Amino acid sequence: MADSWRPTSARSSGSSTSKPPEQAELIAEPDSDEEYQNDDDRDRDSALGSDIESSAGSIASSILEYRMIQGRTYHSDRHNTNYFTPNDEQQLQSIDITHHYLTLLLEDRLFLAPISDNVQNVLDIGTGSGIWSIDFADQFPHAQVIGTDLSPMQPLWVPPNVRFELEDCTQPWSWPESYFDFVHLRYLFGAIPDWDELLRQAYRVTRPGGWVQSCETECIIKCDDGSVPPDSAMVTFWNKIYSEIGAKLGTSFEPITYDLQENAFRAAGFKNIEVYDYKLPITGWPTDKRMSEVGQYVQLTLLNDLEGYTLMPWHMVMNEDAPGYKENLSRMRRELHNKRIHAYMRTRYVYGQKPEV
Repeated sequence: MADSWRPTSARSSGSSTSKPPEQAELIAEPDSDEEYQNDDDRDRDSALGSDIESSAGSIASSILEYRMIQGRTYHSDRHNTNYFTPNDEQQLQSIDITHHYLTLLLEDRLFLAPISDNVQNVLDIGTGSGIWSIDFADQFPHAQVIGTDLSPMQPLWVPPNVRFELEDCTQPWSWPESYFDFVHLRYLFGAIPDWDELLRQAYRVTRPGGWVQSCETECIIKCDDGSVPPDSAMVTFWNKIYSEIGAKLGTSFEPITYDLQENAFRAAGFKNIEVYDYKLPITGWPTDKRMSEVGQYVQLTLLNDLEGYTLMPWHMVMNEDAPGYKENLSRMRRELHNKRIHAYMRTRYVYGQKPEV
């Protein structure tokens, strides 16, 4: 099958100067007789040591007072947010893999918004490992890029036009009005109690004519052909905890279902809003070569730190002493190796322009 890309849906309120990549229809490879691999030793999640204190010695010690949960470190209690994934080296590896599959999804692009080639000031909210900021700074060496997050998780050796700052995006932003040419928001699901306020802040700091882009993936695993049975761990374990944890945290893990991004862009006053939806296959089950590769990296990021994605959600939904966590992890890992299961998650890109004065 040719790489004929087509978005699952697209909505537009303006014109775009560059056409985003289209997504190939997700068609499953025929099932083979070969059993999928189930090697518990290979799949076992193990936390890797973090060298964050030595690499961030200039940061105030209070910032490095991370919460410890079963050997994993999480953002400090000094923040108002109770973010659900760890901030240690193992999770940072999954963040980097996620960056890779999203770049593949967009045909090696870092963004969809039609920003100027002469972009000067760029803000990357929720930068994580800093990989998007670093890649953008390499691609646009004349731009000044600021990446922000709750913890100093980023590397010290970065391009000279990148700097990282500690900032909680759910609090009032510290930057001046109309300063940035491009504001990049990615994978903030589960962290934002008020999407309208987030986009109001982004609108305020964006210069007239500048662009803001948001990319979010919905955690709920879906399937179109019935190959995910109702009693699978993807449904009874993963989907259950992600369907219920939002109410516990006061945030949403279903930004696409409730149109949180697009509605917030419109409420903030952006124009030329574009919306592009994609499906992220889990494992390499699609026949399309590119989407199969995307699916293999989605599989890899989950297997690399399945515990990191589920430990806090499980404790918050089921309570800390609830039995069955390790058993559910094992079932989920087996399913993540099974190409007969044609599962996917939904991803949405939304961007808009601040009107000229």
